[in-house]
Amino acid sequence: MPEGKLAGRVALVTGASRGIGRAIALRCAGEGAAVAINYLSGPEPVQGKDNHADASALVEEIKRRGGRAIAAEADVSNGEQVSRMVARIDAELGTVDVLINNAGIETIVPFLEMDEQQYQRVLDVNLKGEWLCAQAVVRRLVAEGQPGAIVNIASIQSGMALPGRSHYAPSKRGVEALTRNLAVELAPYRIRVNCINPGLIATDMTDWVMKDEQILPIILDKIPLRRAGEPDEIAQVAIFLASGDASYVTGQCIYVDGGWIVT
Repeated sequence: MPEGKLAGRVALVTGASRGIGRAIALRCAGEGAAVAINYLSGPEPVQGKDNHADASALVEEIKRRGGRAIAAEADVSNGEQVSRMVARIDAELGTVDVLINNAGIETIVPFLEMDEQQYQRVLDVNLKGEWLCAQAVVRRLVAEGQPGAIVNIASIQSGMALPGRSHYAPSKRGVEALTRNLAVELAPYRIRVNCINPGLIATDMTDWVMKDEQILPIILDKIPLRRAGEPDEIAQVAIFLASGDASYVTGQCIYVDGGWIVT
């Protein structure tokens, strides 16, 4: 695999078996990084999808292209699993110095019907999970005196309201706050922290929207570029933020949404 913007780096991409995470992992590998493909076999696998098989296939694809990669199963909301995962990556690939916090779940539940478990699970994965992964990675970087970069994946819903997301939207707004606080606290260690807020991106998570002939035109009419984005369009921004090209960028939350947030 050719040298690139992340040559010699070790990247951990959470929730990387499919969608945006997969695209980011491929881009990281294409830019020269060794990549750990995090995935979760349960409890929220997408119907008809096998995250383990998808993660393993992605590892093999990266290796065929001349890169280095491993599949790393862990529930990012579980501190013990995260610690074990990061220790394993350190032993097999080296110290993680690029963390892409992509793992997340979304459910649509009316506020009055939502129960505590539904609320808590979304917060645990989407916000607590990013905090746990960041802490596990940063502790090793600080101990070794290494710089690094963290890219958190939030959502356009950090800055807008949609029905049924009274758990999801706050979790993603929290990611923005986490990003800014970590950027300030970790700057003395030469660790940059930034955030991407994707809009409508064509993935498994949004497949139901893309196939809805009534809802899709309404959404596209609100997007100035008049289309959904592709996972690789998020990956390109993630690579920029993780690389030396963004050496003076930290604490920023960038909307990659075709202009939806400004309408």
